Amino acid sequence: MRKTLVVMVKEPHPGRVKTRLGRGLGMVGAAWWFRHQTRALLRRLRDPRWDLVLAVSPDAEGLVSRVWPSDLPRWAQGRGDLGDRMGAAFEAMPNGPVCVIGADIPDVTKPRIAEAFAELGRSEAVFGPAPDGGYWLVGLKRMRRHMGLFDGVRWSTEHALADSVASLRGASVGYVATLRDVDTADDLPS
Repeated sequence: MRKTLVVMVKEPHPGRVKTRLGRGLGMVGAAWWFRHQTRALLRRLRDPRWDLVLAVSPDAEGLVSRVWPSDLPRWAQGRGDLGDRMGAAFEAMPNGPVCVIGADIPDVTKPRIAEAFAELGRSEAVFGPAPDGGYWLVGLKRMRRHMGLFDGVRWSTEHALADSVASLRGASVGYVATLRDVDTADDLPS
């Protein structure tokens, strides 16, 4: 079965993407950073070992956007909170292991993604923790969303990872490297 890596992206419009980062850099600077960070990330993560898919937002604009590489398949994120959108991504992807990441993690590399897929050979789910209590990666061994996955998760808090793991209700969970995402100007690499 083919592996699928889903990268969740937003159109890089000032004031609509990375707004917390925009408070420190300005909204135009934050949108510029996100656009260039995402392009570099997508170039780095192309690999014959997995299919790379973009989960785009807003839906209609993202599906036809010229910002992202035109050769990558796109899937509209749809409505709901982050858990609803990630859960729908798991359900929409082809059979096989699926990992979902955000585009705002500068240190993601092919070896990190390969490590996550390898962990799915041993566990039913995998998480890549972030230092703030959230996570940069979530993966499932099987395509379909586990019943209750992401129910009751307190998003954008230090409890997001623990709540997500608890929502798996006893499924075997593995972990990969802790990486920092960029939420504010203080999170930017120096």
